[in-house]
Amino acid sequence: MKKILIINGHPDRESFNFGLSEAYKKGAAESGAEVKEIIIRELNFNPNLQFGYRKRTKLESDLLDAQEKLKWADHMVWVYPVWWGSVPAIMKGFLDRVLLPGFAFRKKENSLWWDRYFNRQSARLICTLDQPPWYYNIFYGSPSHKAMKKLTLNYIGVRSVKTTSIGPIRLSTDQFRNRWLQKIEKLGKRNK
Repeated sequence: MKKILIINGHPDRESFNFGLSEAYKKGAAESGAEVKEIIIRELNFNPNLQFGYRKRTKLESDLLDAQEKLKWADHMVWVYPVWWGSVPAIMKGFLDRVLLPGFAFRKKENSLWWDRYFNRQSARLICTLDQPPWYYNIFYGSPSHKAMKKLTLNYIGVRSVKTTSIGPIRLSTDQFRNRWLQKIEKLGKRNK
Protein backbone atom coordinates (compact mmCIF):
# COMPACT_ATOMS: atom_id res chain seq x y z
CA MET A 1 0.00 0.00 0.00
CA LYS A 2 1.44 3.37 -1.04
CA LYS A 3 1.84 6.02 1.68
CA ILE A 4 0.87 9.44 0.35
CA LEU A 5 1.35 12.75 2.12
CA ILE A 6 -0.56 15.80 0.85
CA ILE A 7 0.97 19.14 1.89
CA ASN A 8 -1.27 22.14 1.30
CA GLY A 9 0.61 25.45 1.28
CA HIS A 10 -2.25 27.88 0.64
CA PRO A 11 -3.00 30.18 3.59
CA ASP A 12 -6.72 30.52 2.71
CA ARG A 13 -8.96 27.56 3.59
CA GLU A 14 -11.56 28.81 1.03
CA SER A 15 -9.12 28.63 -1.89
CA PHE A 16 -9.39 26.34 -4.91
CA ASN A 17 -6.17 24.72 -3.68
CA PHE A 18 -8.12 23.07 -0.87
CA GLY A 19 -10.56 21.65 -3.42
CA LEU A 20 -7.60 20.26 -5.36
CA SER A 21 -6.16 18.69 -2.19
CA GLU A 22 -9.52 17.06 -1.40
CA ALA A 23 -9.86 15.76 -4.97
CA TYR A 24 -6.40 14.17 -4.84
CA LYS A 25 -7.08 12.73 -1.39
CA LYS A 26 -10.39 11.22 -2.54
CA GLY A 27 -8.76 9.55 -5.54
CA ALA A 28 -5.81 8.25 -3.52
CA ALA A 29 -8.08 6.86 -0.80
CA GLU A 30 -10.23 5.09 -3.43
CA SER A 31 -7.08 3.46 -4.80
CA GLY A 32 -6.35 1.94 -1.39
CA ALA A 33 -3.41 4.23 -0.58
CA GLU A 34 -2.85 5.35 2.99
CA VAL A 35 -3.15 9.16 3.04
CA LYS A 36 -1.98 11.74 5.57
CA GLU A 37 -2.05 15.52 5.33
CA ILE A 38 -0.14 18.57 6.42
CA ILE A 39 -2.17 21.77 6.17
CA ILE A 40 0.48 24.38 6.73
CA ARG A 41 -1.96 27.18 7.62
CA GLU A 42 -3.19 25.13 10.60
CA LEU A 43 0.25 24.50 12.09
CA ASN A 44 1.40 26.41 15.14
CA PHE A 45 4.96 27.51 14.35
CA ASN A 46 7.17 30.52 13.76
CA PRO A 47 7.97 30.54 10.02
CA ASN A 48 11.08 32.65 10.54
CA LEU A 49 14.39 30.78 10.55
CA GLN A 50 15.58 33.38 13.04
CA PHE A 51 19.27 32.46 13.24
CA GLY A 52 19.67 30.85 9.83
CA TYR A 53 21.72 27.70 10.28
CA ARG A 54 24.14 29.33 12.74
CA LYS A 55 22.04 28.40 15.75
CA ARG A 56 19.20 25.87 15.95
CA THR A 57 15.73 27.10 16.90
CA LYS A 58 13.77 24.50 18.84
CA LEU A 59 11.12 22.88 16.64
CA GLU A 60 7.51 23.27 17.67
CA SER A 61 5.51 20.06 18.13
CA ASP A 62 3.59 20.65 14.87
CA LEU A 63 6.88 20.77 12.96
CA LEU A 64 8.17 17.62 14.66
CA ASP A 65 4.93 15.91 13.61
CA ALA A 66 5.38 17.25 10.07
CA GLN A 67 8.90 15.80 9.93
CA GLU A 68 7.57 12.39 10.97
CA LYS A 69 4.96 12.52 8.21
CA LEU A 70 7.56 13.54 5.62
CA LYS A 71 9.78 10.60 6.61
CA TRP A 72 6.75 8.25 6.55
CA ALA A 73 5.63 9.13 3.01
CA ASP A 74 6.46 7.27 -0.18
CA HIS A 75 4.95 10.05 -2.28
CA MET A 76 4.53 13.75 -1.42
CA VAL A 77 1.91 15.93 -3.08
CA TRP A 78 2.55 19.66 -2.67
CA VAL A 79 -0.49 21.85 -3.43
CA TYR A 80 0.05 25.62 -3.53
CA PRO A 81 -0.49 28.81 -5.52
CA VAL A 82 2.35 30.51 -7.36
CA TRP A 83 2.67 34.03 -5.98
CA TRP A 84 5.30 36.42 -7.30
CA GLY A 85 7.04 33.50 -9.01
CA SER A 86 7.39 31.62 -5.75
CA VAL A 87 5.48 29.82 -3.02
CA PRO A 88 3.40 31.59 -0.34
CA ALA A 89 5.41 33.01 2.57
CA ILE A 90 3.94 30.55 5.09
CA MET A 91 5.00 27.61 2.89
CA LYS A 92 8.50 29.04 2.45
CA GLY A 93 8.75 29.41 6.23
CA PHE A 94 7.62 25.79 6.62
CA LEU A 95 10.32 24.60 4.20
CA ASP A 96 12.97 26.68 5.98
CA ARG A 97 12.03 25.36 9.41
CA VAL A 98 11.40 21.68 8.55
CA LEU A 99 13.94 20.66 5.89
CA LEU A 100 16.90 21.16 8.18
CA PRO A 101 20.46 19.84 8.04
CA GLY A 102 20.52 16.55 9.93
CA PHE A 103 16.92 15.83 9.00
CA ALA A 104 16.62 16.32 5.22
CA PHE A 105 20.32 16.36 4.30
CA ARG A 106 23.81 16.45 5.79
CA LYS A 107 26.73 18.51 4.50
CA LYS A 108 29.90 16.45 4.14
CA GLU A 109 32.81 17.69 6.18
CA ASN A 110 35.42 19.65 4.17
CA SER A 111 33.37 19.22 1.01
CA LEU A 112 30.86 21.08 -1.14
CA TRP A 113 28.78 17.87 -1.38
CA TRP A 114 26.03 16.56 0.85
CA ASP A 115 24.10 13.42 1.75
CA ARG A 116 20.44 13.39 0.76
CA TYR A 117 18.01 11.70 3.15
CA PHE A 118 14.85 11.53 1.00
CA ASN A 119 16.09 9.18 -1.71
CA ARG A 120 13.11 6.79 -1.67
CA GLN A 121 10.33 9.38 -2.06
CA SER A 122 8.67 10.77 -5.17
CA ALA A 123 6.67 13.99 -5.42
CA ARG A 124 3.98 15.82 -7.37
CA LEU A 125 3.65 19.61 -7.41
CA ILE A 126 0.11 20.86 -8.05
CA CYS A 127 0.32 24.61 -8.60
CA THR A 128 -2.27 27.22 -9.45
CA LEU A 129 -1.40 30.28 -11.50
CA ASP A 130 -3.13 33.49 -12.55
CA GLN A 131 -1.70 33.10 -16.05
CA PRO A 132 -1.65 30.27 -18.57
CA PRO A 133 0.99 27.67 -17.63
CA TRP A 134 2.60 27.93 -21.08
CA TYR A 135 3.10 31.68 -20.55
CA TYR A 136 4.62 31.12 -17.10
CA ASN A 137 6.98 28.57 -18.59
CA ILE A 138 8.04 30.38 -21.79
CA PHE A 139 8.23 33.98 -20.56
CA TYR A 140 9.31 33.48 -16.95
CA GLY A 141 11.00 30.08 -16.99
CA SER A 142 8.77 28.60 -14.25
CA PRO A 143 10.92 29.83 -11.33
CA SER A 144 8.74 28.41 -8.55
CA HIS A 145 8.65 24.99 -10.21
CA LYS A 146 12.44 24.98 -10.57
CA ALA A 147 12.94 26.14 -6.98
CA MET A 148 10.68 23.43 -5.56
CA LYS A 149 11.86 20.65 -7.86
CA LYS A 150 15.58 21.25 -8.28
CA LEU A 151 16.61 23.47 -5.37
CA THR A 152 14.43 21.91 -2.70
CA LEU A 153 13.15 18.39 -3.41
CA ASN A 154 16.02 17.17 -5.63
CA TYR A 155 18.44 18.75 -3.14
CA ILE A 156 17.14 16.52 -0.32
CA GLY A 157 17.08 13.44 -2.56
CA VAL A 158 13.61 13.28 -4.13
CA ARG A 159 14.49 12.32 -7.70
CA SER A 160 11.12 11.93 -9.38
CA VAL A 161 9.19 15.22 -9.18
CA LYS A 162 6.28 15.83 -11.56
CA THR A 163 4.49 19.16 -11.94
CA THR A 164 0.85 19.95 -12.71
CA SER A 165 0.26 23.64 -13.44
CA ILE A 166 -3.31 24.94 -13.46
CA GLY A 167 -4.21 28.36 -14.76
CA PRO A 168 -5.30 30.96 -15.21
CA ILE A 169 -7.38 30.65 -12.04
CA ARG A 170 -8.40 34.29 -11.48
CA LEU A 171 -10.81 34.42 -14.43
CA SER A 172 -11.66 30.72 -14.55
CA THR A 173 -15.16 29.29 -14.87
CA ASP A 174 -16.82 26.64 -12.73
CA GLN A 175 -16.55 24.30 -15.72
CA PHE A 176 -12.78 24.85 -15.93
CA ARG A 177 -12.34 24.22 -12.21
CA ASN A 178 -14.57 21.13 -12.18
CA ARG A 179 -12.59 19.64 -15.06
CA TRP A 180 -9.40 20.16 -13.08
CA LEU A 181 -10.87 18.64 -9.93
CA GLN A 182 -11.71 15.52 -11.95
CA LYS A 183 -8.19 15.38 -13.44
CA ILE A 184 -6.59 15.73 -10.00
CA GLU A 185 -8.84 13.02 -8.55
CA LYS A 186 -7.66 10.71 -11.36
CA LEU A 187 -4.03 11.56 -10.50
CA GLY A 188 -4.80 10.58 -6.92
CA LYS A 189 -6.30 7.26 -8.03
CA ARG A 190 -3.11 6.53 -9.96
CA ASN A 191 -0.94 7.68 -7.01
CA LYS A 192 0.97 9.94 -9.37
